[in-house]
Amino acid sequence: MEENQKVQLLFTQLVLMFHAACVQHLGKMKNPITDKLEKDLPAAQSTIDMLDMLHQKTKGNLSAEEEQLLTQVISELKLT
Repeated sequence: MEENQKVQLLFTQLVLMFHAACVQHLGKMKNPITDKLEKDLPAAQSTIDMLDMLHQKTKGNLSAEEEQLLTQVISELKLT
């Protein structure tokens, strides 16, 4: 695997990790430890804020696919 492909995969995994955490904080997915739906809206907002910050800090340095993924994830979470 080329270095660029590895970095793109790691970036995708990072964004999807934040997405999963936020969905869990929004109470849309069970907490794997307690096996219950739990809402933590301040944590969800913090996660969305981190994704927004990541989007701002990486502007102009992302591939089209990475930009689309990040924009789509942020939009989805904000609408939820």
